[in-house]
Formats: sequence, structure tokens, C-alpha cells
Amino acid sequence: MLKVDIDTKVKFLHGFSHKTRIQILECIKDDEKTVSQIVMDIEGNQSNISQHLACLKGCGIIVGRQEGKYIYYSLRNQQVRDLLSMFDEVLVDVENDVASCDKHLGGGDC
Repeated sequence: MLKVDIDTKVKFLHGFSHKTRIQILECIKDDEKTVSQIVMDIEGNQSNISQHLACLKGCGIIVGRQEGKYIYYSLRNQQVRDLLSMFDEVLVDVENDVASCDKHLGGGDC
């Protein structure tokens, strides 16, 4: 079994702990996109989206690919895509419990 430092694991999971970051991940789950495409798709503002993209990139969840003056963002690999799908599968089972939990009402910022 792989042994991962608990603090590293917490930092990684923090990347998934904000609504905007989850919206970004869902937005780029199937196709890479530029910041302006992401802003348009999730109806956010560019400054805020850019900060969340930096967090996701810093957590190792996404990567950016430069092409001309644009950076195209995508999920790091298939494992991250699978993890997002696994979140959905688990949530189907625990959705009611999570919805009624009032202990954690929002994600922290990076």
C-alpha cells in the first residue's frame, strides 16, 4: 500500500474544497479550455477564476499548456478524471447525509 504524507494529502484535497474549483474541474473534465472559455462557461470573473486555476495547478490537479498567447488548462491525467467520477459515484450513496451536514458550509480559499 502506498504511504502518502498526511499534510500532502490534505493540501491535495484542499484543491477540491471550493465550489468554484469544482465548477472549473467539471468545465475542463472533457476538454482543455482557456481562462476566457472557463470564465464564460461558469459565469465567473477572470481574476477569481485565475486565482482558483493557480490553486488547482499548485495542488497538482490541473496542468496548463501554452499555445501562442493562450494557456489551455486541462486535468492532469486520467486518474484525476476518474477521481471526479468516483466523487460522483460516492455522493450518490451519501448525498442526503452530505446535504444535511451543517458543519462545513463552504470551502476555504487557497
